Amino acid sequence: MTMTPSAINGLRAPRLDHATAMRLAATEYRRFGDLLRSLEPRDWRKPTNCPPWDVRDMATHLLGMAEVAASLREQRRQMGIARRRGGVFIDAMTGLQVIEHASMTPAEIVTKYDQTGPKAARARRRTPGFIRRRGMRPDQSVNGHMESWTIGYLVDAIFTRDPWMHRIDISLATGAPNPMTAEHDGVIVDDLVHEWADRHGQAFSLRLDGPAGGAWTVGSDGPRYELSVADFALIISGRTTGEGMLATEVPF
Repeated sequence: MTMTPSAINGLRAPRLDHATAMRLAATEYRRFGDLLRSLEPRDWRKPTNCPPWDVRDMATHLLGMAEVAASLREQRRQMGIARRRGGVFIDAMTGLQVIEHASMTPAEIVTKYDQTGPKAARARRRTPGFIRRRGMRPDQSVNGHMESWTIGYLVDAIFTRDPWMHRIDISLATGAPNPMTAEHDGVIVDDLVHEWADRHGQAFSLRLDGPAGGAWTVGSDGPRYELSVADFALIISGRTTGEGMLATEVPF
């Protein structure tokens, strides 16, 4: 494995090409919608590993984020309110998404997500390259320091990682099946491993179990890690604690 940092003028940029990223985006919106439809009525109020959110809160956050991706006007509206609310920007924005969808029933959430997901995928696919190369504001805190992203990093990477990670969260909270494939989830996992390796910059050997897993090695004298895909994602997302280079987080 060769570490391949992705940056444009010092800004964090996506590693995957836009076409691949958009294929993943369209599939991920469908899979998250499939997961929501599979939930039992009792599942929606189960706690998740992202307190204080329960499954319903998590679903409404993802609906609000899909609305952001689908509409520039909605993106500007939510970001403006989040800035005025103050505090950590992303927390203010995701909190707003939960609050604004609080009156929706689970059936309404599922229907609205099914309607919004394809619009979000289409809008992201049509984002021009010159826009994706621009810097995004505000800067984000990652691993204890502020870093700058391109808009493309948000559009091509974060907007897909977010529902992918929350599929794991909801599956763990409810016991709902969360099938993974090499063709979809495996590409997302490989991208995460490469960015994680770039961020810590050390030698290692990593093996992740399952159809979305694989084996990656940098150097010959690094520590060896063997984990499930879900456990690796939980650690590098900061949901659980990792030691050594596993303490290096990757944004979702």
